[in-house]
Amino acid sequence: MPAQLSPEVEAAINSNNMFFAVLILLVLVSLVGVLLVYRIALQFSQYVRTLTCLNNPNQRFFKLPSRPYGALKQHLFDAPLFNCRHNKQMRIGPIEAGILPTRFQALLLTSIITMNTVMWAYGIEWRGPIMTTVLHLGNRAGTMAVVNMIPLVIISGRNNPLIWLLNISFDNFNLMHRWFGRIVVVLATSHGIAETMVIVISQKKNPMNKDVPGIHLFSEALKEAEFIVWGVVTLTAMIAIILTSWTAFRHAFYETFLHIHIAMVALILAALWVHLEEDAPPQHNWIKIIITIWVIEVRFAASQLTLHTKTVPANFSIQRVIRLGSLLYRNLGRSTTRASIEALPGDAMRVTLQLARPWRFLPGQHVYLTIPSIGLWTSHPFSVAWSEALPRSAHDIEKGLSEQGTTVQNTDLLALPQTTISLIIRRRVGFTEKMFAKAYTSPSGRAILPALIEGPYGTTHSLSSYGSVMLIAGGIGISHLLPHARALLAGHASATVAARRVLLVWVIRSPEHLEWIRPWVTEMLAMEKRRDILRIQIFVTRPRSTKEIHSPTSTVQMFPGKPDVDALVGTETREMVGAMGVAVCGPGGLADDVRWAVRRRQGSRNIDLLEEGFGW
Repeated sequence: MPAQLSPEVEAAINSNNMFFAVLILLVLVSLVGVLLVYRIALQFSQYVRTLTCLNNPNQRFFKLPSRPYGALKQHLFDAPLFNCRHNKQMRIGPIEAGILPTRFQALLLTSIITMNTVMWAYGIEWRGPIMTTVLHLGNRAGTMAVVNMIPLVIISGRNNPLIWLLNISFDNFNLMHRWFGRIVVVLATSHGIAETMVIVISQKKNPMNKDVPGIHLFSEALKEAEFIVWGVVTLTAMIAIILTSWTAFRHAFYETFLHIHIAMVALILAALWVHLEEDAPPQHNWIKIIITIWVIEVRFAASQLTLHTKTVPANFSIQRVIRLGSLLYRNLGRSTTRASIEALPGDAMRVTLQLARPWRFLPGQHVYLTIPSIGLWTSHPFSVAWSEALPRSAHDIEKGLSEQGTTVQNTDLLALPQTTISLIIRRRVGFTEKMFAKAYTSPSGRAILPALIEGPYGTTHSLSSYGSVMLIAGGIGISHLLPHARALLAGHASATVAARRVLLVWVIRSPEHLEWIRPWVTEMLAMEKRRDILRIQIFVTRPRSTKEIHSPTSTVQMFPGKPDVDALVGTETREMVGAMGVAVCGPGGLADDVRWAVRRRQGSRNIDLLEEGFGW
């Protein structure tokens, strides 16, 4: 502490601060516990519903909602903060300014901010000496900033254990991560201001410093105390993260943002290690926990950018070896992982990855793709649009199946480890632009390159308990929903899902975008019993001519213009069988239209909204 306090007062302040720090963690752990109980109850309900509906073609019991739960979904869980806008980007002129949270997200964030505000101010001796009050406020803010960094780091990355534990999407945790970051920066700034005030006020008491400007007194303190210097470095790095995390900058220069973010986090942890090492042993233990969590998460290549203190390089080396070992195991087998990049119309690519080792994938999951010859060490997330259990040879698969006492004919190939996965990627700036150029300039329109993949990651919202399912995709969002449609068709054929009606709606700008998924849709249309449940509606918003719009079959229908989402959802709810799940993945405006249409009917129908965004 820069100011001299009696040992008793200093011990009382530290004890008081640690009590509130532990209390914050207990509240957050309790929140996780409540969400876990909710997840278990929800999954148990869906499991019972699936079993009940397997041989029940009408499913009438599940058509009507529980009124209290329906009201909660309609007015809290699925409701935008205001009116009907949630996922559509807010703009200041041409500049993106972020999205609005849902009411439940806003309630949760407000509760966390309020908790931190109350615990920061509660128990402070407001009527005591001004130095003691300011010092207590500053130290409380600093302690709380460090403690809030624990959830900040836990929920930051792709290996966040709460994603699979609570089955909550990365997008939701990404929102919480940004707000925890803002809370940490506000508390750290308050800590810095309070400490600066204490330094200046204590120095001003010296008659020789009476007329000396405060900035000079603070500069002298920096020269004398190394831990203050590292505190300033920490706060400067935090402010740099906040400035470069602005939505417009993050979307326009994602790779630059990512490298700055990782480098600044490493600098913050190293600087905090020194800042707290001598003067704050209890808080220093929190930093050890935070560093341990972060080095487990941080990617092998990005760890090259980290700034090490002399005390922790061994931990980083161990984590590098672990991460490198995982990458080598996943991508080295009989062969190496290779990516076949095919340029498609509409500035898109179909990337087919021949895996070195078989993986198991579930609908809705994604992988991180690295192509060293294009993006060096950078990895980017993409949804798995299709996967296949292609054998190395016919003998391999027959041998594997015979060992299990089955044959190719009676085996669900989706249940086998997948040896090939495919991604649909839209051309943007940076990494994807280089990929597209590589394929487009190849004589065959296809480039084959060595690749590394990590995964699979992401939540897996099963749709097997719904009698009626609507899958609404916009543009590249089809890559997330197509595996769900395929899984429902396979499940219906094997009588393992409740689905009796499946409607896949895809909104595209041009008919040429159909080439993105044409081979996979052809394969789906050849699946057993697909005529019983599947319908596909394709809306082309910018056709060159109405002659381009024609429906090839009664199952696949094409329409010009944008869909009337409310009318589509209304039609399906009138014909729905059992409970209904509506999944949407696409532009923010489309997702908001679907949310509005679903919420209007949640009071009278048992409808769940499943939304997947791309909020990286």
